[in-house]
Amino acid sequence: MSTSVLSGLGQALRWLRDRVGRKQYQVADTAGITKGMLSAYETGRQRPSLDTLEKILDTLECDLNDLHNAIQLVNGRPLDMKRRGEGMGGEGDPLSGETRADLGSVDVRRALGIRDPLAPEEERALGLMLDGFHLYLRFLHEGKQDQDE
Repeated sequence: MSTSVLSGLGQALRWLRDRVGRKQYQVADTAGITKGMLSAYETGRQRPSLDTLEKILDTLECDLNDLHNAIQLVNGRPLDMKRRGEGMGGEGDPLSGETRADLGSVDVRRALGIRDPLAPEEERALGLMLDGFHLYLRFLHEGKQDQDE
């Protein structure tokens, strides 16, 4: 069964917005759209044009790679996340010996709100913890959905 490449786009936009701690009205105002339109995008009632999507991502200080990774997270496929600057191929097992910077699924420094580089061991450890946390949140979210049905 084939699913749309944009399946989960709305949830991913909300996840990205929540990650940077911004309210809908703040993102909407900066991106030049209404709060109602952003809400429609986040709930999946509407899909933004490419121009609008670009404005939203710019407002969230994200790029298409960040959006792709967020879509993978909300769709429960964190192992399908791509590295920055990588084409559509590639492999990456977050449990292998690769460093967090190699995996690129979460920018640890951005998540921590810092600009200075971290020691490689520290960045890898924090990255693995964030990966585990994301997987745990996905597990909890899926369990809650099962209970609600």
